[in-house]
Amino acid sequence: MAFDISTIIVTITLFVIFGVFLIFDIFERNERYGYLAYIVALLPINFLWFLQFDVLGVYLILFILWNLCLLRDLFGVSRKNDPKGINDIVLYLVLAVIIQAILAAILPASNPDMKINTIPYWVFYFPDIYETVGIWVNPVILLGFRILATLLVGLVIMPLLIDLRDEEVPLPVFIFIIGLFILPFMYLSYIWLPEAMGVLTFLMSVILFIVLLMITRSGKEVQKKKK
Repeated sequence: MAFDISTIIVTITLFVIFGVFLIFDIFERNERYGYLAYIVALLPINFLWFLQFDVLGVYLILFILWNLCLLRDLFGVSRKNDPKGINDIVLYLVLAVIIQAILAAILPASNPDMKINTIPYWVFYFPDIYETVGIWVNPVILLGFRILATLLVGLVIMPLLIDLRDEEVPLPVFIFIIGLFILPFMYLSYIWLPEAMGVLTFLMSVILFIVLLMITRSGKEVQKKKK
């Protein structure tokens, strides 16, 4: 579908709607609707995908929008010292990821043209970054996609680390926390170095384990000092 004046206006309008939720706190309404920006970001990027905009470029734009939301929220949480806000950040981002995964299954099924340059993972269609079944991939867009995906995962981990800093966390809980990030780590390993996906995922998990050891407490430090 070619871009005409109508599609351009709709695209701009959808990005404006996202911008409103991105800067929602400026309106000083004392409401937490700003977190909806993670979900609203799906509107313009899926509309672009429907218009047959390159799917890798679509996800590149999505990661830019999500990173803007995370940077806004991390700054806001640190400024307001609001631990509950950290939970909201993760909740809305995870919800947005789930919705996008559902759309990645429904939209290409209804419009076969949206399958161009995608690769199916069961019923879900995601960018084919290794030209497995697609056509030529722009290396500049691919590099940007990899960097922004890595930044996205890093910014997601930051709220968790902030929330756990100086908290009493027993060692077994580390396994559960690291388990939550296995899939993101596997995804990063896949987009950067698929031939070493297993060992790279293991390395990132070990790094996260060490960071958790450094920033958390066992709760037994005081007992040791008393002795």
